[in-house]
Amino acid sequence: MTTATSPALSVLDLVPVRAGQTSADAVAASLALASRADELGLRRYWFAEHHNMPAVASTTPPVLIAAAATRTRRIRVGSGGVMLPNHAPLVVAEQFAALEALAPGRIDLGIGRAPGSDPVVTQLLRMSGTTSDVERFPDHIRDIRAIVSPEGATIEFASGGTYDVHATPAATAAPEVWLLGSSDYSAQLAAALGLPYVFANHFSGEGLERALALYRGQFRPTAEHPEPRTFLTVNAVAAPTAEEAEERALPQLRMMARLRTNRPLVPLETVEQAKAATDFDAMADSIMASARAKWLVGTGESVAAEVREFARRWEVDEIMISPVAGSYDAEPMDAAPGRAQTLELVASALA
Repeated sequence: MTTATSPALSVLDLVPVRAGQTSADAVAASLALASRADELGLRRYWFAEHHNMPAVASTTPPVLIAAAATRTRRIRVGSGGVMLPNHAPLVVAEQFAALEALAPGRIDLGIGRAPGSDPVVTQLLRMSGTTSDVERFPDHIRDIRAIVSPEGATIEFASGGTYDVHATPAATAAPEVWLLGSSDYSAQLAAALGLPYVFANHFSGEGLERALALYRGQFRPTAEHPEPRTFLTVNAVAAPTAEEAEERALPQLRMMARLRTNRPLVPLETVEQAKAATDFDAMADSIMASARAKWLVGTGESVAAEVREFARRWEVDEIMISPVAGSYDAEPMDAAPGRAQTLELVASALA
């Protein structure tokens, strides 16, 4: 897959839910897409964590990772990411240690600090006392890394004595930990901890240059990671024609505008529904145009060319695309032909 001029290709999946689609159909479509990514020789497949959104079914990355791991053979599967303040560190460590046992050498634990939801759901997720303390985020990352390791972690009591903690009883390896973020904080923390880092470029595209400069400039080498390691995320749609690609991008662009103008959230429209809609004002249209300018949309060859240039500009050897292609009315509910087509066309053009 990787050549001197072509970066490796990976996938970020939010498990989109279209109008009329059930959660079961949406998950089935994403698992089929993971299998296709594996067949295409892509490097990794990550599931995001978002909550209480009608258009997004990726609420529990560990469950989806387990399902994807059993349907794939080679591709790495992981979280992009687990929003750590929503969960007890020991629970995260145990879940991903179990996943590592299920698919040895193929599990990535991407960790983020954002809530992944609105304030009400965030409060419901963080009813676990001190484990939800965002200020202890660096400590919790260190705890997880220790607990999932074959050596485990040792707790020292102030009154004397120790207590050993292992995520699994007989681990021989650990998932690879990545720190995710869209701020200076996450870049600097990843550098300080000597961890691989991913900037959430697909989310807004703002602050990328500064985040990479901070991470690379402040990186502290470790035995496990002697050099900074990063890749980039980007939204992409590829189709046989540029016209079809633009049409398939429209439902997700409209969803982005809904999010940023505080309109009611709904399942993703079909292409036909999005094309027929007349409810947006100039501000929403401007948001869509701004987002579209940062996305890679076109034929397989044109998107692949943009992927190569994007990787060259930022000096990375891997690009993780979020395939945001929408569906037409007539397409099956339990599949995502547009998203599969995006992966197939871009992977073929990069080969």
